[in-house]
Amino acid sequence: MGKIKSITAREILDSRGNPTVEVDIVTPRGCSSAKVPSGASTGIHEALELRDGGKRYLGKGVLKAVHHVTASLAPKLRGKDPTQQRVLDNFMTLLDGTPNKSHLGANAILGVSMAIARAAAFEKKLHLFNYLATLTKRKLLLPVPFCNIINGGKHAGTELQFQEFMIAPVYATSFSEATRCVSETYHILKTRLEKKYGKSAANVGDEGGFAPPLRDPRQALELIQGAVEEAGYADIIKLAMDAAASEFFRHGMYHTPKKMKPMELVDYYDDLIHTYPIVSLEDPFDQDDFTPYKELMQKTRIQIVGDDLLVTNVNRINIALERGLCNALLLKVNQIGTVTEAIDAALLAFDHRWNVMVSHRSGETDDTFIADLAVGLGCGQVKIGAPCRGERVAKFNRLLQIEDVLGKKAAYAKWKHG
Repeated sequence: MGKIKSITAREILDSRGNPTVEVDIVTPRGCSSAKVPSGASTGIHEALELRDGGKRYLGKGVLKAVHHVTASLAPKLRGKDPTQQRVLDNFMTLLDGTPNKSHLGANAILGVSMAIARAAAFEKKLHLFNYLATLTKRKLLLPVPFCNIINGGKHAGTELQFQEFMIAPVYATSFSEATRCVSETYHILKTRLEKKYGKSAANVGDEGGFAPPLRDPRQALELIQGAVEEAGYADIIKLAMDAAASEFFRHGMYHTPKKMKPMELVDYYDDLIHTYPIVSLEDPFDQDDFTPYKELMQKTRIQIVGDDLLVTNVNRINIALERGLCNALLLKVNQIGTVTEAIDAALLAFDHRWNVMVSHRSGETDDTFIADLAVGLGCGQVKIGAPCRGERVAKFNRLLQIEDVLGKKAAYAKWKHG
């Protein structure tokens, strides 16, 4: 196998116009690149995204992380075999030496880790999804797309506190059919919003979803369900939400905007679940408010997803397993900082019969790594935003491409919850 000849990095822009890291790795077969995503609503237990501070880019520059790639990681990884993903990821983690990768920066380490995976696939003459499947030892599977079509919280500038209202074509027969259902419903919703609230209601948030002037989550759910029914997909598309509740939890109360005690919010969710065809609920409570998680798990049979709760970290997953807090992992590679650790988190979840949903971040790039990862993990779920904005559409298009490459072998996920 060819060895790593050089590693370089640069500062580029993400979908919000903020700096992020791009890494190039050169092997005898060519150059492999990776671009690192960035979140807006980040959990306090996530690996550290290293920023420069100061005036440049309003403090959000990433030249320190770029320097760590070129000065600290590149010299030590030059000459190494890129097919040794676990060895190289572990080496970088040990070199950083901190629990949250705060020395070198998770954005520096992840850029290299993702580029190593691409270089290894290149060396083995495999599609990236096929190579990742050799690491996961799981069957390839096209995922159900969870698509954020109404934005709230930190993804929009409205009074709607819940962050994401999604549609999920869980009963489609293929990814291409799922994409068509999503696209048609999205455009019908746009027309309905413009008629009801005016043209400005069709403005989009960070993840391509619309940001109408709403306050009550029921309004969003009614609007979406109406669009689903008009599109004729009520038997195929179900609803999902990401509350991102840590963002509106203060002094023991949830401000939604009505103040609610934790158990009042449990009852509120339970009512929504019984009123609307909701199959998945993400981060319904604060990342360290464990008691209502357990209560909601006992009350409902739908998928309860941990994002800020788990931060793709095996230690946090083990806590949730012991206490019965959720039944699904939201997997974000930049929450933990290496491809290997992300896969380990997913495999731990699978071992305990949890579901896993690979996810984008609000600050994305046109990098499609997570599309290949979702297929290579065979997890059956991917969160990629609305069918709008280039960085989101890139993921849809990569999955359509993978489906075409696999041909008759392209299995689409079967829904298991809700």
